Amino acid sequence: MEFFAALKQRRSIYGISSDSPVPDGRITEILKDAVKYAPSAFNSQSARTLLLLDKYHSRLWDLTREALRAIVPADRFAATDAKISSFAAGHGTILFFEDQDVIADLQKQYASYKDNFPVWSNHSAGMLQFVVWTGLESEGLGASLQHYNPLIDAAVAETFNVPASWKLVAQMPFGKPTAQPEPKTFLPIEDRVKIFA
Repeated sequence: MEFFAALKQRRSIYGISSDSPVPDGRITEILKDAVKYAPSAFNSQSARTLLLLDKYHSRLWDLTREALRAIVPADRFAATDAKISSFAAGHGTILFFEDQDVIADLQKQYASYKDNFPVWSNHSAGMLQFVVWTGLESEGLGASLQHYNPLIDAAVAETFNVPASWKLVAQMPFGKPTAQPEPKTFLPIEDRVKIFA
């Protein structure tokens, strides 16, 4: 799919199945290319990812469910449980991290920009998530971006042997779409893009 066609199609897809229109090797290739080529401030390359498939994907959503069960009132847990089950129904999940050691090293090297590096790290993380998400869309996979961190940080670190310097920033469950999203509305583009020529 051409880039802008994929961009226009990319949406939060919550209805996903464990099927995939492409082999896992293609998903791995998309993720590796995205991590390698997505921009980062000072070429810091601070992004880290985990691709969870099969039992590892299921384990992530099991531990997320249990973490939420501990804080969501029992009489309201059914909706939470259904949401987590919808993510678990997918083919896999990508976990996005930022390596805090890389950021700290840059803060030491470039002290005058010290306060900017965490902000720039967030920018880099967002660009990577966008590239991965659009790449998955281009192959016919639906995805959404979730943020159960920091609630699940410790369990994720222990379960998947994550280095202490990796900070979890987002989770992206994906799979073959089983439902289309609602139509998206847009603010007038003239109010959002100003051109001086």
